[in-house]
Amino acid sequence: MRTQAKTADQPWVIPVAAMGVVATASILAGPGFGLLPFFTAGPALAAARGTARTVLGVGAFSAALCLVSALADDHLGHTRTLVALGGIVFVTAAACYVSSVRRQAERDLVDVREVAEAVQDVLVPPLPAQVGPLTLTDSYLSATRSARVGGDLSQAVPCEDGVRVMIADVQGKGIEALRTAAVVLHTFRDAASGPLGLREIAPRIEEALATRTDGERFVTGVIAEARDDGSVDLLNYGHAAPLIRRADGHLELARPAEHTLPLGLSGLAAPQAPGPAVARVVLAPEDRILFYTDGLSEARDDRGEFYPLQDRAGGPLSHPGPDRALQELRADVDRHTGGGRDDDSVLLLLQFEQAS
Repeated sequence: MRTQAKTADQPWVIPVAAMGVVATASILAGPGFGLLPFFTAGPALAAARGTARTVLGVGAFSAALCLVSALADDHLGHTRTLVALGGIVFVTAAACYVSSVRRQAERDLVDVREVAEAVQDVLVPPLPAQVGPLTLTDSYLSATRSARVGGDLSQAVPCEDGVRVMIADVQGKGIEALRTAAVVLHTFRDAASGPLGLREIAPRIEEALATRTDGERFVTGVIAEARDDGSVDLLNYGHAAPLIRRADGHLELARPAEHTLPLGLSGLAAPQAPGPAVARVVLAPEDRILFYTDGLSEARDDRGEFYPLQDRAGGPLSHPGPDRALQELRADVDRHTGGGRDDDSVLLLLQFEQAS
């Protein structure tokens, strides 16, 4: 890793090494092989990482090596030497242009990323690390590299006697999914922080989906309220059941009493449908509950087999540090899939400590 970083900081290393190889091959092969044109590789390679000044320096060094090699082969005044030098000059000039364009594109990309990160920080503020005896830790991985927000989302809002949590997965991908995620997050934070009951939050999200989006996307999710006494009420809207890890290592799924349609599809339900039943679990000290999206539960190996969450998550989630537990779980999923991922993934781990 240090070698790679050093090479990136010194962009002349690889071009100079390449020209050294050409010079050595030219000496060993003798004058009959005509390797002088290969010295153009130096400035061409320098354009990939270096500035225009670096390219010019490498080009000058390449020309010097070309002349030395021609002198050693007694070809100093030959046409092939002049052609090789002309090629070096031409490639150096072209490489300077390419380097300048690349550097401008990199600056533009940095500006875009800084703006995107600022927007993402506003869209998804950090979770509260501790709310009374409840500890929260989250982890997000995007299928789009260098992005930190996608269609999967999580949020936690402190309430009167605990914390309200939501984890959700917006149907689809791309900018429209991100817009829908923004609407869901904003509506949840606004509704969960007020006097509304837990069952009253989802209708607010449904209304926002209908009026503030294209109305063509649905959202699976779990809305939960964890209290200081360790009790947790969960409402599941077509989402994967949270995984509970007891302090003794036992794993169980907090399955909903009945299946309910995702948010955004309530119009398909029977008239006057009551919505999902509240599922209640009670956490003892050191118990944990893992909320997750299908980027975890539907992670597949090269044979198409899903990650066996209940069979394998117990080990990673046994680590005493919540951050480390999520890191180990990510690593175990990577071992299952071979390191690839094609979907966003959000993990949120809630741990109940001893109530004071």
